[in-house]
Amino acid sequence: MRGQRVGSTIAAVFGLIFVLVNTGALLPAAAWILRVLAIIAFAAILLVVFRIGRGTPAEDKPDGTARASSPFGRSYWLIVAVEVVALFGGVRLLTGPLGHPQGGVAWVSFVVGVHFFALAAVFRAPYFNWLAAAVTLCGSIGLILVFAGAAQVWVDLLGGVIPGALLLAFGWWGASRTHAASQQQPVR
Repeated sequence: MRGQRVGSTIAAVFGLIFVLVNTGALLPAAAWILRVLAIIAFAAILLVVFRIGRGTPAEDKPDGTARASSPFGRSYWLIVAVEVVALFGGVRLLTGPLGHPQGGVAWVSFVVGVHFFALAAVFRAPYFNWLAAAVTLCGSIGLILVFAGAAQVWVDLLGGVIPGALLLAFGWWGASRTHAASQQQPVR
């Protein structure tokens, strides 16, 4: 369960960042509404995550002692390293030789989406594939819009704001799912 709490928090943080950073091209009223909704969603996720953290029985070793295990092993960090290289390499390519710096947001969403496919395999969490497909699709559509010459507002909305909302929704789903499971566990 600790891994789900951490994962929900990470999804919430990046979802909030995606929304806050990519609403600038929207009409000011729409941008502020989306930002406020994202902040409320973020706060709700953190509330559930911290509520889960209190009073949840510790995972135990066979000998009865509590263990503190990390859900993030070598495979996870390898995925993150590849993701960082792909992010920076792709953005450099877009801003340099391809001449489309406005496509950075869509590229980031594309790479983040693809990384969830790898995480689904590493964490043996097939539900990550749904998030992976949705965010990768948003990034792909954003990139198509960039190369088609679409207005920045559409690139930001499809390539940044919607993926941010998806990450927030996934963070909420994971946190509330973990919270429901923690309520059903007997206290030792």
